Amino acid sequence: MTHPIPSTRSRAVRALAALVLAGTAAMAHADGVSALQSFVSEVKSGRASFTQTVTSPDGKRKKTSTGSFEFQRPNQFRFTYGKPSDQVIVGDGKEVWVYDPDLMQASVRNMDQALGATPVALLAGGDLSKDFTLKAQPAVGGVEWVQATPKREGAGLQSLRLGFKGRELSALEIIDGFGQHSVMQFSAVEVNAKVPAERFRFTPPTGVDVVRQQAPQQP
Repeated sequence: MTHPIPSTRSRAVRALAALVLAGTAAMAHADGVSALQSFVSEVKSGRASFTQTVTSPDGKRKKTSTGSFEFQRPNQFRFTYGKPSDQVIVGDGKEVWVYDPDLMQASVRNMDQALGATPVALLAGGDLSKDFTLKAQPAVGGVEWVQATPKREGAGLQSLRLGFKGRELSALEIIDGFGQHSVMQFSAVEVNAKVPAERFRFTPPTGVDVVRQQAPQQP
């Protein structure tokens, strides 16, 4: 089984999710929209840890994962999920790789196919005004929220919200096209950190089955 971007679990993190973790460039009293815009324009690299909880549409099942995230603008990122199900997602600027070590499988697709109006697009530094409509929401418990609504259909998202606490992004909430609710919380954030270039390169291990995903043909 391959996991294209964004997949069920990755919709929340992939990307952007994590990425938005550090809006340190935001002004102390700015709303969520200003914090996100400042983050995209001024934070060029970074790393953080995250905890992601995915809840089924009926609210009866939950799955929690932990991992780390690293990024370097433009268009380079790495998500590493730990137990209970290992997974690595790497964007090298041209392609996006999704590797499942337990299955010994990897999928790869062009960057422009993988991004678009997704959380990863925020992380990769896309044009927010082109892909999303941004709306500030009321602060709750000291967290300033911004809602990002994809402008095009087929983005696979019902709702995407980002929460900033002070000058850092503290949470990402996503409801995907299937009604699953994902919450990502960030910690150990390092803004504008120097991340080694090799972290954004992926070479499939020997014996791994590689599937190249092609863009659908236009009629």
